[in-house]
Amino acid sequence: MSSNSNKGIVIRASIVIISLILLVKLFFLQVVNDKYAEEARRISRRIVTLYPDRGLIEDRNGKIIVFNDAAFDLMINFPFRTKNFDVQGFCALTELSREEFEAKLAEARANTYRGRAIFMKNLEPRLFARIQEGLHEFSHFNIETRTDRRYDYNAGGHVLGYVAEISRSELEKTEDGYYDIGEYVGKSGIEQFYEEPLRGVKGFEYHTVDHLGRIVDDYKDGVENTKAVNGKRLTSSLDIELQRYGEELMQNKIGSIVAIEPSSGEILAMVSSPAYDPNMFSIKNLGKYYRELARDKSKPLLNRAVAAQYPPGSVFKLIMALIGLEEGVITTSTQFSCSNGFRVGSLHVGCHAHAPRPDLKYSLITSCNAYYCNTLREILHQGNGETIEESYNNWRNYLLRFGLGSTLGLDVNQEKGGNVPSAEYYHRIHGHNRWNYLRIISLSIGQGELLFTPLQMANVAAIIANKGYYYVPHVVKAIDGKPGIPERFLERRETGISDYNFNIVRDAMREVYERGTAAGSQIKGITSCGKTGTVQNPHGENHSMFIAFAPKEEPKIAIAVVVENSGYGSTWAAPIASLMMEKYLMPDSTTQRPDLYERMIKGNLMPVDNE
Repeated sequence: MSSNSNKGIVIRASIVIISLILLVKLFFLQVVNDKYAEEARRISRRIVTLYPDRGLIEDRNGKIIVFNDAAFDLMINFPFRTKNFDVQGFCALTELSREEFEAKLAEARANTYRGRAIFMKNLEPRLFARIQEGLHEFSHFNIETRTDRRYDYNAGGHVLGYVAEISRSELEKTEDGYYDIGEYVGKSGIEQFYEEPLRGVKGFEYHTVDHLGRIVDDYKDGVENTKAVNGKRLTSSLDIELQRYGEELMQNKIGSIVAIEPSSGEILAMVSSPAYDPNMFSIKNLGKYYRELARDKSKPLLNRAVAAQYPPGSVFKLIMALIGLEEGVITTSTQFSCSNGFRVGSLHVGCHAHAPRPDLKYSLITSCNAYYCNTLREILHQGNGETIEESYNNWRNYLLRFGLGSTLGLDVNQEKGGNVPSAEYYHRIHGHNRWNYLRIISLSIGQGELLFTPLQMANVAAIIANKGYYYVPHVVKAIDGKPGIPERFLERRETGISDYNFNIVRDAMREVYERGTAAGSQIKGITSCGKTGTVQNPHGENHSMFIAFAPKEEPKIAIAVVVENSGYGSTWAAPIASLMMEKYLMPDSTTQRPDLYERMIKGNLMPVDNE
C-alpha cells in the first residue's frame, strides 16, 4: 500500500474522530447540560416584569380604605458586569457622588438575587423623571414600578397592616418562587394574611438585547409575553367610620376596643391605642417612621386588641353565673351572704357595700364578689366531679368552649391566647390533690392566673348576645365580592350552655344599665346589656373594663373596651362602649350625650414620663 493511501486513511480517520468528538460535545451541551445554552439565552434576552396593581381593600359599606400609589425603584442587572462603564455620566444623571455610587454598587453586588438587585429605591418624582429621561445610555439599569399603599382614613393601621420589601429569609422560605429581590410583600394585618389574593399575578415581557444590553426587539415576536393580573378586591368587615370614631375616643389613653357583629363573627372595629396613621407605613415613609414608633415607650406598634392579656375582673362573673346555673349548683333564687366580702378563717375577699344577701340577678347588677366566691366553692365541691381535679377540669372545659385559654384564629397577626390554668399547674404549685377552692378563690372574680385578650372578651359578649354560640371573629368578609374566606370563620361553635340560662344572665345585664354599675351610660331608645369590670393592677391604677351588646333582642353589636390605669369600669370603659354602640346603631344622628362625648375625647390618661 502506498504512502499516499496511508495518509488518506489517516486524514479520513481523523475527520471521523473529530466529528465524533464534536457531536458528543454538542450532545452534552444541548441535551445533557443546557447551562451554557441557558447562559447564552440569558445574556441575549431581557425579562421585564409587569407588576400588577395590589388589590384594593374596602370597608363593609363599600368605602375604599386602602388603595394604590406608584413607587419607583432603580434596578441593576448583573452588577458584576460593569466594565467600561461611564461612572461619571451615571453619577451626574442620578445625582450621586462617586463614593455614594461605589457604596450602592457594593451593596447591590452583596444582595444580588437571580442576577438582579435594587440600586436605588423609592425614587422621588423629580429624580425619577430625570433618570427616566437619560437611562437609555446605561444598559445595565432599568426602572421598575411598584405598588405603594395609600389610606384616605387615618384609622385601622393595626388591622390593615402594611407592605414592605421582602427579606432574604422570606425569599428563601417562599415555596412558589413568586417573589424576586426588591419586591414587596404583606408584613402584618390583612396585608399579610391575605397576601396571595391581594398580590395578583405578575406579567412578563421578553426582549432581545445586543451585546451592550440594549433592547433590540421582542423575543420570539412576543409570543411568550404575559399580562399582569391585578390583585383581588377585599371587602373587610370593618365599619371605617366606627373605627375612626373609636380611635378618636381612645386618643391619649392606653387600651383597646373590639366590636363584633354577633350573628357572623365579623369585626366591626378593632382599636388599639395609642394608634398610628397607616400612611406612616407606606413604602415611601416606612424607613423614616418605623424606628420612631418602635422606640416609643407607649408601644404603638403593639396591637393591644389581640395581644394584650389581662385578668377579666368582674366581667368574668357572667361566665361564673352561667356555669353555676348549668351545673345546677345555683338558681335564680340562690342567695349568699356578703358582709363587706367573703370570709373563711383568715381569708378575706373584700366587696363594696350593698344588700347583705344578694340573689343571682342582684349579684350581677351590684358585682358582688362574695357571691362568686361561694359559686366557685359550689361548682368545685358540689358539682358533677368526684374529685376536686375532675370538678376543676369540668369548670375549665366550659371556659375553653367559650374560646378562652387559646387563640381564636383571627385573620390578623399578633394574636395571643390568654391563660386558663390547668389542674396540673395547681398540682405543681400546691402539691397533687393538696388544694381546694380556697387556694384558687381569686379565679372566681376574674383575677389570679386568668388572662383574656380584649378580642376574647368581645367574643364572650357576642356569645351571650347569641345565647350560647359564636363564629370565629374575622376582619374580611368577601374576596372580589364572593365568599372566599377560610371555612373556619363560617363554622358555628357551641358552648353547651342552655338558652334558658343565657336568658337569665342577659336579663341581669340589662338591669346593669337600668339600675346597676352602668346606669350612667344608658343609650336612649336602645335596650343595651352590659357588665362592668375593675381589674386589679399591681403596677398602678386599676384597669377599666366593660363588655356589652345591643339591642337586647336581635343584637347587632357586641363590644369590649379596656382602658388601662383608669380606675372603675363605669368611669371610662362603659361610656366609651355606649358611645360606640350608639354610633353604630344610629349612624345618621349625632350623639345624644355631647357632654359625655367631650369628656371621653378630652380625657388624657397617658402615664407621665418622669425621665
